[in-house]
Amino acid sequence: MCWSATADLVAGGAVTAVGVACVAQVRRLRDLPLAALPLLLGVHQMIESVVWRGELGEVTEGTAAAARIAWAVIALPVLPVLLPFGVLLAVAPPVRRRVVPFCVVGVATAAVLGVALASEPVGAQVRGHTLGYGVGLPISAGVAPPLIAGYLVATVGSLLVSGDRLLRMLGTVVAVGAALCAVLWRLEFISTWCAFAAVVSGGLLAWVRTRMR
Repeated sequence: MCWSATADLVAGGAVTAVGVACVAQVRRLRDLPLAALPLLLGVHQMIESVVWRGELGEVTEGTAAAARIAWAVIALPVLPVLLPFGVLLAVAPPVRRRVVPFCVVGVATAAVLGVALASEPVGAQVRGHTLGYGVGLPISAGVAPPLIAGYLVATVGSLLVSGDRLLRMLGTVVAVGAALCAVLWRLEFISTWCAFAAVVSGGLLAWVRTRMR
């Protein structure tokens, strides 16, 4: 994952297959947004394989630019909204009030990230075996750290307060992965963490199966 175009394509295909299995086994409509997460993240990784090829000059610049935009839209504004709202729909009504603040944080974070994406072209750069992305955020003004914090609070926090054992476990694993990615690949954090989240989101298949029972 994240090490090459081929690795992204293979990992993305495997996660997409798990996502298809998750969606096929959903029995409650309110579980669908969360169950579809592996499918979205699998496709996301396959899109990144096109970004890789664009940086290596193997596809046209138009194709590469479209892939960069699609990747950034899913990674930045979509995930911090989809994940907490997916948890909100899936959990029992008494728990939902605990998830609402995370939804609010996710919407606010996504709004800022969406404006940044609309204001500047999305850039990508190969850095060793990883990709670094650039969007219209004034990092020097200290905007990035609060946004990263809001992003993680919305995505990881909503899983941790869900009250569901499997979702809490998934949230813990994703949180540990975020810490490792931040330490090891600071400039490539969003790319490496999204790849990690895509793989571990396969755990949602076990969650879907418990919902069937």
